Amino acid sequence: MTQVAKKILVTCALPYANGSIHLGHMLEHIQADIWVRYQRMRGHQVHFICADDAHGTPIMLKAQQMGVAPEQMIADVSQEHQRDFAGFQISYDNYHSTHSEENRELSGLIYGRLKENGFIKNRTISQLYDPEKGMFLPDRFVKGTCPKCKAADQYGDNCEVCGATYSPTELIDPKSAVSGATPVMRESEHFFFDFPAFSEMLQAWTRSGALQEQVANKMQEWFDAGLQQWDITRDAPYFGFEVPDAPGKYFYVWLDAPIGYMGSFKNLCDKRGDIDFDEFWRKESSAELYHFIGKDIVYFHSLFWPAMLEGSGFRKPTNLFVHGYVTVNGAKMSKSRGTFIKAETYLQHLDADCLRYYYAAKLSSRIDDIDLNLEDFVQRVNADIVNKVVNLASRNAGFINKRFGGKLAETLADAELYATFANAADSIAEAYANRESGKAIREIMALADIANRYVDEQAPWVVAKEEGRDADLQAICSMGINLFRVLMTYLKPVLPSLAERAEAFLNTTLTWDAVAQPLLGHEVKAFKALFNRIDLDKVNAMVDASKEDMSAKTVVTGPLADDPIQDTISFDDFAKVDMRIALIKQADFVEGSDKLLRLTLDLGGETRQIFSGIRTAYPDPKALEGRLTIMVANLAPPKMRFGVSEGMVMAAGPGGKEIFLLSPDSGAQPGMQVK
Repeated sequence: MTQVAKKILVTCALPYANGSIHLGHMLEHIQADIWVRYQRMRGHQVHFICADDAHGTPIMLKAQQMGVAPEQMIADVSQEHQRDFAGFQISYDNYHSTHSEENRELSGLIYGRLKENGFIKNRTISQLYDPEKGMFLPDRFVKGTCPKCKAADQYGDNCEVCGATYSPTELIDPKSAVSGATPVMRESEHFFFDFPAFSEMLQAWTRSGALQEQVANKMQEWFDAGLQQWDITRDAPYFGFEVPDAPGKYFYVWLDAPIGYMGSFKNLCDKRGDIDFDEFWRKESSAELYHFIGKDIVYFHSLFWPAMLEGSGFRKPTNLFVHGYVTVNGAKMSKSRGTFIKAETYLQHLDADCLRYYYAAKLSSRIDDIDLNLEDFVQRVNADIVNKVVNLASRNAGFINKRFGGKLAETLADAELYATFANAADSIAEAYANRESGKAIREIMALADIANRYVDEQAPWVVAKEEGRDADLQAICSMGINLFRVLMTYLKPVLPSLAERAEAFLNTTLTWDAVAQPLLGHEVKAFKALFNRIDLDKVNAMVDASKEDMSAKTVVTGPLADDPIQDTISFDDFAKVDMRIALIKQADFVEGSDKLLRLTLDLGGETRQIFSGIRTAYPDPKALEGRLTIMVANLAPPKMRFGVSEGMVMAAGPGGKEIFLLSPDSGAQPGMQVK
């Protein structure tokens, strides 16, 4: 199927420059890279770019805590991020930073055009101010009780329990997340983007096919509620770009972050010299622009970003490709359980192609979450890549190398079978093009089963022992190797490292169009092991290396003899404690213990077993069932002679019969975080 070459610009969401890349991040970058590699195999001109999102209050505060300049911190993080992406074979043409001259110039240009076109409004607002830190507080740095559902410990912009959005001034009992102080109201002039002016355009654009249907439906909720003007400035101190002609005012990070896509591409254009920036970004561009993003940032990319582009005379994205989250073993990634796995830690133990394959096998064009089940991961990679694909080459290559000097037969043993494999190119191509990599993998593995069945039926190891059948042996094994070549061509976007080793063995480059013709009379190289089976011990070692020890020595001092107070701990130490609302689904006695109860707790989709020394206070454990309590969810699970206790319930009291489980306020739900 001949295609007209396209000019395509592809981006991933910009990782924030205050932390490491983990396997949740990698889902997006792997999905985008598979799509990009496929498009390149089809002859399209693809520019694949990314950058670090390097501005904002969190960057500024973390750098202060580390005692370094923000510029130094983001430079160090950038090197770490680029190392990790390279380790997973993410084929970026350019990786840049939002803290760049290109981004500064483009942010100023877009702001200037928006202002010139009448889309920037000035007004004085009342804002929460931290009197101890001497700074206005961004929404996410104010916490309090949700004004709608009364859930505690919610951010200043939206409630994670009921989904409501609000102003931080509407929070009940707000506190500064920086110092813990009670914020006060102060006035300040801010600049606003006239977002509602683009409502009609956005409603048409979101239904134009540029968004997945699920995303478009979600965006309709914002139109139904009515779009509001968007505050695009922040007051000093702030790490970012100062607004031109407005000293002490800075662009809000979400204004210049998406412009960072343009900044990274501009940097690439300037370095290369043969790419026309305007060809990709001008209003009537025929080039295609795609953003791969997570569902948590859909709002900014589906509404704010296209409105900013429209208002400043630039083109809008061709499509947004939105994906879901990653869970591990059916639950949210956990540092205490070792399932919050950094990219660096993974690469120290396992081949990047393994994760690329597992994600590819599960991904679709929908926004479904992906579960990385570690046992299934081991079994699937070993069964598919090792047993079905690589084994197909190894069981045929030995005969070709030893008996025929590495030369393949001049004719095909089964032309009809080969045609079946070659003709699958169009349907597999369609799956890749539509980001249905899971569908592509299923079709490829079905072909692999057919290929292995062919070899089993032809039994070259039997033919090799029979006199006068050398030609048959060469033909059978050449057929097996040709089928391996087709399979590896189809898998090349997913498994770049394995494909490179396969190309060295096959002594040819794997290209999509070349599958139409088999390798005949072709000399292959000596076969070397192409891929190592995953050892479960390596996976367990990776999990162990990812665990954070949440236990600590407790030194008791203080003036209260009967109830000594522990030495003070830092805010960072306290922030590590993950307290969650839990529903007591079942409570039972523990045979052999007169102090313990076995509690089965529901954390909102995840079940934990906990042993708690509260039996004397609750002689009838069934009375606890159906009750909500508070638990420490990230405590390193101690092994007891009765089993493993996967957390700790919170209780108070002098002891004995006077032990009282802590209970949340009404409105709490299992799984909610408590601070």
